[in-house]
Amino acid sequence: MSSQGAGREGDAPVARAGAAARAALRTLPRRIRVRQGISRVRMSFWPVLQAALAAGVAYGIATVVLGHTQPFFAAIAAWVCLGFSFDRELRKVAEVAVGVALGVALGDFMVHLIGSGWWQIALVMGLSATIARFIDRGALVTIQAGVQAGVVVGLPASVATNGAFGRWTDALVGGGVALLVALITPGDPRRRIRALAQDGTRELALTLESVARGLRDGDADELAAALVRGRAAEKVLEEWHDVATKSDEIARVSVNRVHRGEITRLAAQAVLVDRAMRSVRVLARRTPAALRSLGALEDDDTDHRVAAVPLAGGMPSPPEVDPVADPVADLVVRFAHGVRLLASALGSGSGMAQARDALAEVARDVDPRTVGEGHWQVQSLVLLLRSPVVDALEAAGMPPDTARVTLPEM
Repeated sequence: MSSQGAGREGDAPVARAGAAARAALRTLPRRIRVRQGISRVRMSFWPVLQAALAAGVAYGIATVVLGHTQPFFAAIAAWVCLGFSFDRELRKVAEVAVGVALGVALGDFMVHLIGSGWWQIALVMGLSATIARFIDRGALVTIQAGVQAGVVVGLPASVATNGAFGRWTDALVGGGVALLVALITPGDPRRRIRALAQDGTRELALTLESVARGLRDGDADELAAALVRGRAAEKVLEEWHDVATKSDEIARVSVNRVHRGEITRLAAQAVLVDRAMRSVRVLARRTPAALRSLGALEDDDTDHRVAAVPLAGGMPSPPEVDPVADPVADLVVRFAHGVRLLASALGSGSGMAQARDALAEVARDVDPRTVGEGHWQVQSLVLLLRSPVVDALEAAGMPPDTARVTLPEM
């Protein structure tokens, strides 16, 4: 067999490997979304179960105690008031309950007075919202009053089988059950924020680990996967920041103000972790060019870990990855380990001293004068590591000035 034929035979597994890597890269965002979706379901399971049971109990009370035949407004009111998260401020639940009751009562009254139709719906919704604004400043009262009034007027008159104000009493039952559930199961907003913080910080650790593998193996597909993973984590990081910010605003005037210190800190940590992720994405984008300059990454259209020129009579041999890049990969691996410790501490609400110590050790070694000395390509990657390491240290509770001083002087 000629060397040319052998080369073509050797190219086939390489092409298949490259195609498999690109296919895996295309499915990565979907896998990340599935994992984030499972996480959201896990966080919402118990609140959803509580709201569903409350809706059933309210329906049962209206049926058995009040003798109503179709008290579905009792179930609707309980469900709307409780929602699907643990962030159940008693005032917020009360606002929704008042809004639902007001809207249903006004809708029932207007249906019996003027009937139903397009102009009746417009009139009732506007009137109920105006009354709600007069009663309370809460936006939830106004929204629910208008929505429920519109629903009542829009339903056919035959639905009202329990007297003129049957649907109103159903709404009162549902709101009362929801208030009782909120009272006996007080929500702690930190629970959801901690879960989001753990997920978002873990995504940063996974992205770093992917960058480290790409560095060590000279694998452009792995580095591209790291970039995709970092971008896909934007949603959970944004949700973390939004939930923490809203909870901080609510905690100023609610019973949860005793937790406001931690909630405020979690909101600030969301900004820092997001900033670190953006810097890591820059590192993932710049690394392939640095490896190519070192000759550690082939610029071809197949498998980036395999040399483009095959050996005569056999499989192509992998390129010699320049060992000068290994210390950078080691730093990234240690950085990822510290970030994992931080994710665990954020999720449990425990102390962050262990994560802070691990990250500080990494910071003291991020020195381009000693890591990759004589290779400007490697030194440029070390420089890119300094910013996210400082952000992670601050997220772990280290003051900004101390975090910057921990880095070696330039």
